[in-house]
Amino acid sequence: MNYSLQNDFTNLANKEKVKLLQGFFKTGKGQYGEGDIFLGLMVPQQRLLSKKYSDLQLNDLQELLNSKIHEHRQVALFILVNQYKKSGLNQKKNIFNFYLKNTKNINNWDLVDLSAPKIVGDYLLHNSREQKILYKLVKSKSLWERRISVLATFAFIDANEFDHTLKLAELLLKDKQDLIHKAVGWMLRELGKKNEKLLCDFLDMHKTEMPRTMLRYAIEKFPEKKRLFYLKK
Repeated sequence: MNYSLQNDFTNLANKEKVKLLQGFFKTGKGQYGEGDIFLGLMVPQQRLLSKKYSDLQLNDLQELLNSKIHEHRQVALFILVNQYKKSGLNQKKNIFNFYLKNTKNINNWDLVDLSAPKIVGDYLLHNSREQKILYKLVKSKSLWERRISVLATFAFIDANEFDHTLKLAELLLKDKQDLIHKAVGWMLRELGKKNEKLLCDFLDMHKTEMPRTMLRYAIEKFPEKKRLFYLKK
């Protein structure tokens, strides 16, 4: 690892915050983040590091992504997102492919959420021939790849394109993972901000089979009377 960056990680480490983060990100035995290691850095500190080391090459970022330490992977993804934004078409494709090769290392909800819409979502929005990757990811045994597929559609929602969000939501109605229920509900809620009728049509068709958490997230911004109507399924 870059010697200066390693020193910065060491100097910023905060043992008092490690236990807090381990609990927040469910690192206990049998939990979704089991075994994840934390240094105790907060997100603003990591963003500053990502700006300081914004020019790291992909091989250096690969080393960070391979690390068992959560903040190493998160800083790598902050850098990758920033590089993607500033890149031309060819380099964006390289970063997109690099990202997909590293999904095993993008293995907690914060890592997915900060990066999937801005890299996978943006790239696929502008490269329609490759959008089928969303449907490969959504069928993955990996919780995180399924979440990547859903969160990627945030970019489509921002562009007023809703089909992928709705199709993926249908495919995930029977998913067993609470983190997927939350992700789908969140994206449906964002879709509803743009087109409430489309969300209501989806809810009218699927409210009786939707996991409760997914439904609650989807209708969170509705007026109380409307929320109660959909909760009475």
